[in-house]
Amino acid sequence: MKSADQLFRPVNFTQLPSAVKEFLESAEADGAPGPVAVPVPVEGRDDLAQSVELAARLYTALDRPRPLDHGVLLGAEQLPDGVADLSRPLAREWLTEEQLADAPAFLRDHHGALLLVGCYDRLTLDPVRSLLLATYRSRTHALTLLSGRDAASLAWSIAKQYVRPDAGVDGVGLFTDTDRPPHLPGIQVFDDRDFERVDIQSAILAGRWRKVAFQGHGKDDSVNLGEFTICGLNPAAPARPGLLGPRCAYGLPCYKPEDKLVPLHRVPAVEVVLSACNSGPLADLALYDPKYQLLLNALDGPARTVVAAVSVHDSDRPENVAWMRSALAGGDTVDTLNASLAGSHPYPAFLRFGLPDSTPTAQPVFADHRPDPLLLTVGRRLTALLGSELLPHNHALRPRLTKLARKVDLWVARPTHLADQSADEVRASLTADLQSLDHVIAGQVTANPEDELMNYPAHFGDRSSLDPEVREVTCHCGRPAQEFTRRGLLPNVLDTVCAVCMRCGDVTFRLPEAPALLAYSADEVRQGGVLEVRASLSPARSGPVRLGLFVPGYLREDTTVEPEWAKVRAVAGQPQDVHFRVHFAPATAPQAYYFTVFAVQDLAVSTARRHFGVLPG
Repeated sequence: MKSADQLFRPVNFTQLPSAVKEFLESAEADGAPGPVAVPVPVEGRDDLAQSVELAARLYTALDRPRPLDHGVLLGAEQLPDGVADLSRPLAREWLTEEQLADAPAFLRDHHGALLLVGCYDRLTLDPVRSLLLATYRSRTHALTLLSGRDAASLAWSIAKQYVRPDAGVDGVGLFTDTDRPPHLPGIQVFDDRDFERVDIQSAILAGRWRKVAFQGHGKDDSVNLGEFTICGLNPAAPARPGLLGPRCAYGLPCYKPEDKLVPLHRVPAVEVVLSACNSGPLADLALYDPKYQLLLNALDGPARTVVAAVSVHDSDRPENVAWMRSALAGGDTVDTLNASLAGSHPYPAFLRFGLPDSTPTAQPVFADHRPDPLLLTVGRRLTALLGSELLPHNHALRPRLTKLARKVDLWVARPTHLADQSADEVRASLTADLQSLDHVIAGQVTANPEDELMNYPAHFGDRSSLDPEVREVTCHCGRPAQEFTRRGLLPNVLDTVCAVCMRCGDVTFRLPEAPALLAYSADEVRQGGVLEVRASLSPARSGPVRLGLFVPGYLREDTTVEPEWAKVRAVAGQPQDVHFRVHFAPATAPQAYYFTVFAVQDLAVSTARRHFGVLPG
């Protein structure tokens, strides 16, 4: 590993122009830097000199980074000579600040990655906001920044882009005060439980981190990790009279134990992720004096890349898991976090300070927080079954329905959705619970067709309004029928779909997205005979469906149904027939009767009623 003076050459601003020229001219024919160290102006900045020494723990060699497509230098006229020249190799084409005035036109004419370089006071709402929003979720544009609290810090940020991390710097750490994420192999995870028993300050400062993320509440000057605090104060930076500061700016003690503060500019990390709201605000939106700001303190340190939040965000379990997986796979932190948060708010939460990794990786998929549709369907049905008065308080199904409702609530919540469990694992667990409950429901209906659950068409229908759309269908008797929907008037009232035939009456009932049924049989059967029944099932989704048949209570002693109920594996879009046989006793009274076929899938019971007559034997 090279020493600090072999990687970085401390100079003053007078020496900077010639030192930069010497460094750039030392590049070999293939574009790789030669033996000349990259210059860093540290005159009057002992903190930067210390950061140069600390960087020697992390970086092993000089490197010529892959240039981005376009670059714009903000406030070039105010920068000391040499700073702009040091940044020139970082972009293929340099454009003027004036060209940013019309951001849509600028981006229309210049595709690719854009690098903004400038002191922090130039990173203001205009022009950064329009560029940030315009490049968000774009497949043709990207935005990266290089900055610092002043010209010296900016030059240091630029200089760090020319070094390569040592292969032994492979630590990846997540310190979170707001989550207890899973511990993935290869990641050091510390949560609030660890803050009570581990010296977090030492754990952070003694590491050699390739990537380290700090997640907690705070302001733009701090991130809370229990009693420990990631601190934005740089004692070497001058205060700016008239600007608001935290308590310590006014001689008051810190709001957290001062012996547990972690100075961010002393954190030995190649990449620092500040996963806290407003950890990297634009200059004209900052709450505190730059002397106390996390972002600027991180840029003053050895980190080549700093990822910070430009505003508020809902970063939680999904982002932590996505970041850990991305860190292990060599993915880009900003792209990963913004993609994961895309289902929560319509703006990018995180900014990258430092060039992106030159190794291209797969673009992350933007999340939209749309759980499995089956999960939402089941959730609505559970809400209705438990929240309405359809089932009495002591109904046998309530305990199991309540247990599943708790699971569904956790599965649809964004902090846990697809984080601890994959989409396939969630669906497998859900379908297993549904199959078990559907089995219980089918058995319960077979044993007692008058169960309160079977009154759902009337209960929900009484609390609904008629949808004006009416569909012409064919009844299983062959005559025309009308199918219509009653729309629930309350959140705990489900819509119901009914088909009515002038001959057969209300023939079928079902819930939306539930199996549709029709029942076919002869119109008449003799005493002591057998009625052959064909149930025609049209499933709403592929999967197990349980079917059964029952007759009215006054006919049950004279009949036997075979099978008692059946289970089929249905395929969506493919009607399927299931056969039943109803045996009649010789003494069955001759008259008109009906039977009902039912199907159970995903907590929904669909029914089809068919009239027939018994004739004397």
